[in-house]
Amino acid sequence: MIQLYVLSGKKAGSRVAASRFPFRIGRDPESDLPLDDDGVWGRHIVLEFRRKEGFRLAATPEAIAAVNSQPAAEVLLRNGDIITLGSAKLQFWIAPASQRGLRLRENLVWALLFLVAVSEVVLICATLN
Repeated sequence: MIQLYVLSGKKAGSRVAASRFPFRIGRDPESDLPLDDDGVWGRHIVLEFRRKEGFRLAATPEAIAAVNSQPAAEVLLRNGDIITLGSAKLQFWIAPASQRGLRLRENLVWALLFLVAVSEVVLICATLN
């Protein structure tokens, strides 16, 4: 999963998480991240995930996009890259991994240890009598 921080434009200060790809950004209201800023096209860019390569940005042929102030039609993204679409700027980040809760497993292990301890006490009492 990735996060996009909107650095400038009408949605400045917002964060958007992307977990499904391709992820479309543009003026089109059906985009995954709709931006209504000057210079942003209907379907400005698409972010794709490729297992062996990583995250790839592809701009539509008419649209102008830049990554780290360098014009880019197609480029592999790295953590922290600044994407410019018209007057909007976004920062690309790989989202931190979230760990699943282990409370249930931990409680089951403690219950199992308790049962083993009680079983040992019962066996010791049975052999002494």
